[in-house]
Amino acid sequence: MGQQERSLDACKHYTNLQDVPWDIQKYYHQRYDLFSKYDDGVLMTDSAWYGVTPEPVADKVAQHISAAAPASKAVLIDCFAGVGGNTIAFARSGRWKRVYAIEKDEAIVHCGRHNSRLYGVEQMISWFHGDCFEILKNELSPLGQYSVIFASPPWGGPGYRTEPVFDLKTMQPYSLRQLLECFRQLTQDIVLFLPRTSDLNQLAREVDPSKKKVQAIHYCMEGASK
Repeated sequence: MGQQERSLDACKHYTNLQDVPWDIQKYYHQRYDLFSKYDDGVLMTDSAWYGVTPEPVADKVAQHISAAAPASKAVLIDCFAGVGGNTIAFARSGRWKRVYAIEKDEAIVHCGRHNSRLYGVEQMISWFHGDCFEILKNELSPLGQYSVIFASPPWGGPGYRTEPVFDLKTMQPYSLRQLLECFRQLTQDIVLFLPRTSDLNQLAREVDPSKKKVQAIHYCMEGASK
């Protein structure tokens, strides 16, 4: 079996709880919060269940970014697109001429493309398979002045929940500073989706001095922080 076939085998649509690995059964119970069209055949890898933004939250994030972005910005770049939760919401918002989705896992890219098709926005999204830092530098840098960058980076696994205040310097595999140093080479208009317990003092110290303020929004769903 070739590498591509193995990658595609990782894309799954569970319909029976008994087939779901025990460690993601909690998320399977929330599947309609993650994707309202789940029963239409949404695909995910087992690892992707941990990182999908619930659809109502993704829609609200997309709404807020659309309202806050300068009128000159016509492109949204999703740097850790995953299986498309946020990417699809950005495309559905109607605010952007183009949404660019970057994901390093080939199977997850396949899932994301498939899911965007289910939501009718496939033609509005350009998917890139590879390292987001390399793609920003080598493929998308000419779009910088027209772009807003959104990133929901890996946080290092669900263990972040055990820390009362999350140290953004320890975020794995990319620290807050690494992310900002890269993204600022393209644009100053950056949105980060970070753990709810993130240290706001760390964020404040990283703010571009030319900016008057940076907005921090705490998202909740059914009384639970997201």
